[in-house]
Amino acid sequence: MQQSRLTKEEYRRAKDLDAARKAGTAPAEVDDEGNEINPHTPQFMLKAPWYVDNGKVSLKHQKAPERHRGSKFTPEDNFWYARGKRAGPAATKYRKGACENCGAMTHKTRDCVERPRKKGARWTGEGIRADEIIQEVDLDWDEKRDRWNGYDPREHDKVIEEYNQIEEARRKAKASELDKQGPTTTSEAKKIAGLSDDEDEDDDDKYADAADMPGQHVNQKTRTTIRNLRIREDTAKYLINLDTDSAFYDPKTRSMRDNPQPNDIPDGVDFQGDNFVRYSGDAPQMAKVQMFAWQASERGNEVHLQANPTQVAILHKEYESKKDEVRETTQKSILEKYGGEEYLEAPPKELLLAQTENYVEYSRTGRVIKGQERAKAKSKYEEDGAAGIEAQKASQLLK
Repeated sequence: MQQSRLTKEEYRRAKDLDAARKAGTAPAEVDDEGNEINPHTPQFMLKAPWYVDNGKVSLKHQKAPERHRGSKFTPEDNFWYARGKRAGPAATKYRKGACENCGAMTHKTRDCVERPRKKGARWTGEGIRADEIIQEVDLDWDEKRDRWNGYDPREHDKVIEEYNQIEEARRKAKASELDKQGPTTTSEAKKIAGLSDDEDEDDDDKYADAADMPGQHVNQKTRTTIRNLRIREDTAKYLINLDTDSAFYDPKTRSMRDNPQPNDIPDGVDFQGDNFVRYSGDAPQMAKVQMFAWQASERGNEVHLQANPTQVAILHKEYESKKDEVRETTQKSILEKYGGEEYLEAPPKELLLAQTENYVEYSRTGRVIKGQERAKAKSKYEEDGAAGIEAQKASQLLK
């Protein structure tokens, strides 16, 4: 309720009364419940909003509205109103003001949910339905929107019972199958019959899911996978060779591109640098296929390695075969025109002159420092074997 505009005299009196109440010379103001109001309370707290203002001074609007305490329904009602239930036996005679279709007194003909009859209960007097139970349900905002409001948990027992019946039928079917086929082992027989310890298997599966894969760590709280760049049991890259002039290690990316032990035998080295992976296995072939796809797309062909890898692989294979054919035909035409085929079939110079231009540098102990050592020729004699070669080196050192 909006207050009328005060005159100057009324406003002056109100101010004087307020000052007297604050000074304690005048009694404090009382609300509709008989409670005294502190005169030092600010006006923005005393003034009620327009939609709850009743024209009286009070602090009721500052309190939360009272909510329903306790349940509105009893356990006999399943803590919910009687939805869809009917009261008592049906009437045997049509009553004035009842539904003309079904004969119930709790609703009108236009609100009837029964099947429309050819002749209603008003004219036939038969099939009169019982009256519905109507309750005054005062639900608040949360109760109206509670999806489980009125749900009976005992209804879920039916679902559990149905599931147990299905499991029992499945177990019996497996047992009959076992009788027909016959188990091969005791564990298989227990598994088919349902006698195995499923809890242990579930625990194993649970622990297997919780275990981390090598090279990654799964955070169960945030559901994210944290990648580790090395397994903790392996030696760190920067500890393989402690020489300051060895391969460079980038701590930001944790990468060491070069081989930290270039002088060791490749077969006995576990880590040969990150670039070793790029030039081993199918990586070079994949790079060639990618280059072919780029060149083909530049020429106007609709080729994409990631979109259609099968097509690119087939086209690259055809390209390589045609390329070999063109090379062979070109070589054959040159040989037919200029000759010199006999020089191509000659043995290598290493066999003709027993020498080569490949530079190889050895240390004092006979280890290869620079270059690639010449492959040792296989021999059937013992002195040409490993023991014979070591004996020859030892004799040379003694000389």
